[in-house]
Amino acid sequence: MIKVKVLVGAVAMAGAAFLSQGALAADISNPVTQLDLSSGADFGGHFVAGNNMSNTFADKYSFTLTGASTLSADVYSHTGNAKNGLDISGLALYNAGGLLLAGSQLSSGATDQWQLDSGVLGAGSYYVLISGSAVSKSSGVYSSGVTVTAVPEPETYAMLLGGLGLIGAMVSRRQRKQG
Repeated sequence: MIKVKVLVGAVAMAGAAFLSQGALAADISNPVTQLDLSSGADFGGHFVAGNNMSNTFADKYSFTLTGASTLSADVYSHTGNAKNGLDISGLALYNAGGLLLAGSQLSSGATDQWQLDSGVLGAGSYYVLISGSAVSKSSGVYSSGVTVTAVPEPETYAMLLGGLGLIGAMVSRRQRKQG
């Protein structure tokens, strides 16, 4: 009789352990999204319906820069109150070497807002990582935007200064002829 109780107890514990796996947080990340920044900006987002509380996501938005540029990225999530929707917990910029820059949280709670502004980035492949979690069973959504601005090469500045110098020389020569 004792052996049967031990066996039933072991089966019950194994069943409880097996069923508890369903309560763990799930990864609800979007697949990696390729941004098209050829026009200078692109947008992304994530809509999640029927969340389980504590489900997490880490959405990657990859892009390639063809020349020196600066980058600005924003993430915005509005839930109406801090107990519904998504909680944005991070915004960061990466390249093949790892983390380059972490974003700044501007607001948290009913509205989550993050911003990231880079210095000059060289040509190459990068990605923006937006991370967070579900905070309720209700749906949640965030929207994001990435903008790049080309930085002129040093040769462009040299040509500009050279052109201004030639204009100055022509004006000076014209004034000497008239005077």
